[in-house]
Amino acid sequence: MKKLLTILNASAVLLAATATVALAADKMPAVVFDMGGKFDKSFNQGVYDGVEKFRKETGMKYREFEVKNPTQREQAVRKMAQRGSDPVLGVGFAQASAIEKGAKAFPDTRFAIIDMVVMQPNVQSIVFKEHEGSFLVGVLAAMASKTGKVGFVGGMDIPLIRRFECGYIHGVKHAMASATVYANMTGTTPSAWNDPTKGAELAKSQFDRGADVIFAAAGGTGIGVYQAAKDNGKYAIGVDSNQNHLHPGTMLTSMLKRVDVAAYNTFKSASDGSWKSGIQVLGLKEGGIDWALDEHNRDLITPAMKAAVDKAKADIIAGKIMVHDYMSDNKCPK
Repeated sequence: MKKLLTILNASAVLLAATATVALAADKMPAVVFDMGGKFDKSFNQGVYDGVEKFRKETGMKYREFEVKNPTQREQAVRKMAQRGSDPVLGVGFAQASAIEKGAKAFPDTRFAIIDMVVMQPNVQSIVFKEHEGSFLVGVLAAMASKTGKVGFVGGMDIPLIRRFECGYIHGVKHAMASATVYANMTGTTPSAWNDPTKGAELAKSQFDRGADVIFAAAGGTGIGVYQAAKDNGKYAIGVDSNQNHLHPGTMLTSMLKRVDVAAYNTFKSASDGSWKSGIQVLGLKEGGIDWALDEHNRDLITPAMKAAVDKAKADIIAGKIMVHDYMSDNKCPK
């Protein structure tokens, strides 16, 4: 009888453990990458790096989906929630509508979105002060330029990318008031994020006009800009992820937007019970924005450039330099 009870107790423990595992599997977090895919070497890949870090540290798996066209966003977010994923992370401003609808339909599920604000009680919105980091790389671009002419190539023409452009121009002019800044947007549709050929063409046009440093804030399109810089013996500046390694000697630096940290923290806080809904705004002070200095570009950054950008960073954090935010008024002061 005692042996039977032991067997029954062991079976009960096993069943309970199995149920716990099943529950954990049902509640695994999920991420919906946007167009360009998780290996775009830029924005989406930064998020991928963050959720991969979470997986490796915790051993917890996550669900994922890579959006191929705009119609898939809402369907993907809803599907993740239906399967019991929690939290569901949407990557990019374009997923705002999908996240909002998902949050309303599944009020007991936690959602998060990077690069847009969704005002729902079960949504965590994470946005960045991109203009602050763009200012810093603008300072470096101006100081590295030999012609006094630099460029900017944006992806989709939206206020968010204008924020990058405006901050960059502000930084360039801060370091060299007489500098000329050429600027082009790749397009007005989501395909503008993944058009390296167009990116290369725009960069080549700016180089032909005398620019010798170009900052690309264009997702996968930036890959074409970086290649054009290498082919023409000029400098390029990466964005979002640290892209210095793509073309060492050509990549002057990268403007870091720590979407990897945002993604990691979203999953980690949900797993340890510290997750909170609401808006998080990450800039230089919060460690959400920075510039990249590593073995791939160290020889390109002179002591004077390093000192200037460090001072600019400190002054922005201290409030001595107020970088204009294009999205505050849809204007970029000249």
